[in-house]
Amino acid sequence: MTAKSLNSLKGVLVVVSLFLLSSCQKAEKAPAPKDALIMGFSQIGAESAWRIRNTQSVQEAAEQAGIQLIFANAEQKQENQIKAIRSFIAYQVDVIAFVPIVVSGWDNVLQEARKAGIPVLVTDRKIESDESLYAGFIGTDSEKEGREAALFLLDKFAGRKAGDMIRIAEFSGTVGSSVADGRAKGFRDSIEKEPGFEIFYSESGDFMRSKGYELMRTLLENRPRIDALFSHNDSMTLGAMDAMREAGLRPGKDIAIITIDAQQKAIDALNAGEVNCVIECNPNQGPLIMDIAKQLVAGGQAPRFIHVDEAVFREGDDISILPPRGY
Repeated sequence: MTAKSLNSLKGVLVVVSLFLLSSCQKAEKAPAPKDALIMGFSQIGAESAWRIRNTQSVQEAAEQAGIQLIFANAEQKQENQIKAIRSFIAYQVDVIAFVPIVVSGWDNVLQEARKAGIPVLVTDRKIESDESLYAGFIGTDSEKEGREAALFLLDKFAGRKAGDMIRIAEFSGTVGSSVADGRAKGFRDSIEKEPGFEIFYSESGDFMRSKGYELMRTLLENRPRIDALFSHNDSMTLGAMDAMREAGLRPGKDIAIITIDAQQKAIDALNAGEVNCVIECNPNQGPLIMDIAKQLVAGGQAPRFIHVDEAVFREGDDISILPPRGY
């Protein structure tokens, strides 16, 4: 087959792909030059402002890089992601990238991609799989995020009286996701080394504001003493703060709050003294994804793990110079 006929075939396959994918889930094709590199990208959903920005970053970077993007929203269902990845394989895309909802259950579809000769990038969340089945990972260091949360909490309560127990409520993310597991592990690895700190409550809020509100409201109905809330993301935090206010409590004062993501609303709450520590989880991963994708398609290799840069914002920091977050 000539290069010209191969490019024509790819064009037909992309058209077919969009028709078939639209029958089971929403798909979008970013405009790109003719004969552009084609990437299939599966996103887990749009459950938060952070996730929406993460999707925008990928779409914007693809357009800037001249990469034709076939986008699929899994709507928080792993089975939808597996179907999408199989569709990408059938369409013979050049490269696949996806955000895994959970860590396990990917081996079969990744083996299919390898047999088809299509490199796969895992983004944002990690997986537990044979590392030979995917090219590399680009995303955040969730264990470090958990450690940063613990370090702030240890510093904040360093002046407590001897024998005082600091009681911590933890709102964790989606069960089985690498970010929830990593943040919990990083936090515990640091906090459990110190006497006087107790995680007395830990429940999943699935990274959703509504569930953060429900968890805190239910918790407060039982009238426990809560010294600190460690929340795995800002959406759950904002919901929890709503429930605190309804109960007559002052977020950030009656209960110390440590949250992860650094959405604009969390930064604003930190500035207002209603949140005590905001740990950034950087959603702007698109440019790195496109750079590595081009390297892979050209026959190169990806680093096994690439962690994006992230910051920590604490009470008392001068955050007046921060530009608007955009999410």
